Order: sequence, then C-alpha cells, then structure tokens
Amino acid sequence: MLSRPERLDAVIVGAGHNGLACAAYLARAGRRVLVLEARDRIGGACTFEEPFPNVRMSPCAYLAGLLHPLVIEELGLAGYGYSWKPASNGLFVPFEDGSSIQLYDDDELCAAEIRRLSPQDVEGWRAMSDVIRRTRDAIRPAGDGDMWIGPAPSREAMDERLGNDEEARNLLFHWSMAEFVERYLTDERLQVAYLGQGVIGTNASPFDGGTASIRFHHASGRLGGLPGAWGYVEGGMGMVSYYLADAAKAAGAEIATGVPVARIVPGQGVLLESGERIDAPVVVSNADPRVTLRLLGDAADAAWREKVESIPIEGCTLKVNVLLREQPDFRARPGQNQPHHFGQLNTPLSKQEWREGYAAARAGRLPERLWTELYLQGNTMSIFSQYVPYHFADGKSWDHHRDDARKLALDAVGRFCSNFPDAVIDSVAMGPPDIERNVGLTGGHIFQGECLPAYMWSNRLSASTPMPGVFLCGACTHPGGSVIAMNGRNAAMAVIESGQSPNLIQGR
Repeated sequence: MLSRPERLDAVIVGAGHNGLACAAYLARAGRRVLVLEARDRIGGACTFEEPFPNVRMSPCAYLAGLLHPLVIEELGLAGYGYSWKPASNGLFVPFEDGSSIQLYDDDELCAAEIRRLSPQDVEGWRAMSDVIRRTRDAIRPAGDGDMWIGPAPSREAMDERLGNDEEARNLLFHWSMAEFVERYLTDERLQVAYLGQGVIGTNASPFDGGTASIRFHHASGRLGGLPGAWGYVEGGMGMVSYYLADAAKAAGAEIATGVPVARIVPGQGVLLESGERIDAPVVVSNADPRVTLRLLGDAADAAWREKVESIPIEGCTLKVNVLLREQPDFRARPGQNQPHHFGQLNTPLSKQEWREGYAAARAGRLPERLWTELYLQGNTMSIFSQYVPYHFADGKSWDHHRDDARKLALDAVGRFCSNFPDAVIDSVAMGPPDIERNVGLTGGHIFQGECLPAYMWSNRLSASTPMPGVFLCGACTHPGGSVIAMNGRNAAMAVIESGQSPNLIQGR
C-alpha cells in the first residue's frame, strides 16, 4: 500500500520534469498531490543514469536553454541548489576543407569569425540574427507577455504580434531551414554549419517546409536573462528534475517511484498495475499522448483520440554517451582546452549528405554519415545525432544494428579529429527503441511528438482534455519540447482555472 493523504485532489502520472513542476504548483495552491512514476527514478529523459562505473549522466537531456525563468523564480529553484553557467562560446563547426567557424554568442566575436571565413556574409548573418531577435521580442518578450505562458495563442493573436514582419512570419510558419540560411548567407560552408539547428529531434529534412521554426524554437529562450543562450546546469541536467521534486515535496506533494499505472479513470482517479485503485477527481498525465491514450482505453473521447493518433511520434535520433581519456583534438583548431571545447560543437554534412541521410533513415537503413551535436563535460561527451530509423527494412532489430550506429556517430567526430577513436574509453548508444524502452517515450520521440508548425502553438495538444478531470502536462502540450517546465505550470493553471483548485499560492 502507498503512503498517501487520506484524501487526494490530484494524481500526476509520470515524474518527468513537467510532472514535477505541475505537482509543485498544485501543492503550493493547497492541493493534496500524489506523483506516480513507473520507473525507479524520477526525471524521465532529464535524469541520471550511470552508463559507466561511477559516472553519472543524463540519458537524453544534456543542456539547458529553454527552462523557463518564471518557473525558476516562482518555485525558488536557486534555494534548492539550482545554478546555471552559459556555454558562451557558441557553436563550433569544422569543415571538410580544413577550415572552421566559431559562432560565438557575442555578436562582435561572431562577426569577426564570419568575416575571416566569408566576409561577404557578415551583413547577411546580421540580418538572419535580427529576424530571430525580432520574432523572439514579438512573441516571447521578457515578462508576462511571453506567449509560452498560459494557453496556446491563436494564429490571429500571433499575427497581430508580428504585424507586417513577413520574415518573422515565414520563420515561424513556412521556411525550411535550407531556405532560411540560403536567404541570408552565400558561403555553403556557413549554410551547412546551421542546417542541423533546424531539425533537432525532428523527423524532417532541413529542406522540408517549417523546419526553420525548429531553429527559432531553440533560440527563443531567455534563461539567465540571456536571449537565445544555452548552458550547463551545475551537477548535470538531471539536477533540474531533482530541484523541481524538492520544490514539490516542500509544498507537500508526495512522489512515489516504482508504481506503474494501469488505467486512468476520468473523474475518479487511477488503477495501478498492482490492482490498487487511487481515488482523485483530477488526473494529470505527464506521459506522452499515446501512452495516455492507452491508459484511458475506451474512456478516451473519440475526436481527441483521432487528434492524438494524427501526431507523428516516431523518433529519428541517436544518443551516444561517451567516456573520454582526453578531449577531441580537432585538426582545424588543434589542442586541448580550446575555446570550442567549452561550447556547442557540430560535425556537419553537405546538403547532399543531408538529403541522402534523411532518405536512408526513412527507408529503414542507417545512412552513410551522421550529423552530430556534441557537448563536453569533464571526461564525458554527449553525442546527439540524426538520422536513424526506428525500424530497419532488413527486419533486424536495434540489437543487431546498434553497434554500427554507435560507430557511425563516433566516425562522424573522427572525420575531423586527430585522436579519434583513441580518445574514447567507452561509449553507449541509444536508438529510438532504446529511448522508448529506457525513458518511456513512444517511438523514442524526445519531444512527445513533432514540433513542426503543423503541431505547435494552437495546433498542439491542450493541457485540458475532453475527458472529465483529465489533463496533460508533458512536452506534447504547449509550448512544446525540451526541458522547459512551463508545460507543467500551464497544466497546473488549467487545473486551477477549471475550478478543481483554489487560486495559486505565490509564497515560497
């Protein structure tokens, strides 16, 4: 039997970071909240595992940028130990011809790098950066006007904010990432340096319409008061979930791990796999929408079921955690502890390789080459790469193909480094089915469903559902995927505004 309050106001299914944020807000509003997590650890994809002896790493999430400042402030996360350091050296990309670019967050340093590589593109780069800034300032201004806060805005409301800025409108809704970079930049090296930023976690080619919006999504944060910046959480990304759990427990919420839910019963509560029933008028699901649909069974509204099933949720990413004996030594900028080692690193693909790689994965094959995004933390490295298939056309499983996929990712780094694979002590690869099994995300899709324009903003699933007392709080809801926590806050506000809870208690 679970230890829990005599009467519950809400059960939250899943202790991912959004579920924990939702629990914290509801508990602070005076609600009696129980969080149930099927696995033996909290955090979902933003947690800790030990892929190598005595080495803790987050299995999927590896960097902070979109964690919402309002959540950090309201829940007092700094008081629980939260600390963040920006990866101020930006994006480093080496090229096949031996040249390279360090796209610093500092505008003047970045302009100097571009002037060295492609002087004719400095003004185009400034214009490209400016449309991102204008769009961010229009729809995600600092403060209460941020359209990520609360229910998703309508297209009409967004159009009103954008006014006559057609470039911003195209960035948000229409352009492919290739169109975006080709509009502003002429040097193909500089173009391909950015292409991966338009498809992160997205089962689409950078030549597909709408992928430029992915670039904007990941550049729209204001963490630490720094527009568009990303950085490292002290102690690792998994600590974000633990700080949110601390805030939830301090407010009175209970969190139970190793307790899988078998059924959501709208308006009544949940049935556990153990057979025990837990009564509560509100159930908030942090599970992805397909899992939520399965847990609802015949109780799911037919139209809502149809919408959920229409959302693409097959992942295409390969995550490789690497234990290093030394940092990768890039031929273009040799040495250890160089500026690029303390920022984001990408190994690029040519435009043709992007096309061929995407086509291969869609056809159920590993591509000849992978694009990778790298982050270094001490003696570990996170490799995030695309594209890989969920199912293989040859009928063989990921157990058969995993080592080949892992080698492809390491080879993508080795193409540009003088000390690979010798610098690697060990590595562990996770394809989409591994992410699905280990983290609980259907299809291995890291954002609980596509984040292209057709599935964002008012097109994304709402925190409220047609089923009585059933709410969603995961990445499948507005404002979308990544470690944001605003999804959890928005869900808590939806519960409160539904009349199921009193007003939010703002005190800490």
